[in-house]
Amino acid sequence: MELVLSIGIGIMTGSGVWLILRPRTYQVIIGLSLLSYAVNLFIFAVGGVKSNAAPLLEEGVDISTMTDPVPHALVLTAIVIGFATTALFLVVLLAARGLTGTDHVDGREQPK
Repeated sequence: MELVLSIGIGIMTGSGVWLILRPRTYQVIIGLSLLSYAVNLFIFAVGGVKSNAAPLLEEGVDISTMTDPVPHALVLTAIVIGFATTALFLVVLLAARGLTGTDHVDGREQPK
């Protein structure tokens, strides 16, 4: 399970960085979103990936077999903040496209 999760995080990070380096603003926003999702998965994985573990503390349950709930709460907060930030970026993208007439990061078309 850890191998699949780490490969998924690596692919999302690589794709996010590649999209951030693209010249169009929409691709940069999608790259930032992918990178934030990869960081969220990383923080989630740091909390511990356990399956078939008891969700509540009961008598006779070893505390080391339980996951840490703090990273899960941090990831939930990061998802909400990331959604709001992405919405703000999209509004700024639309305003910049209306003012400049292009969606390139530097504001001008690249020569072909």
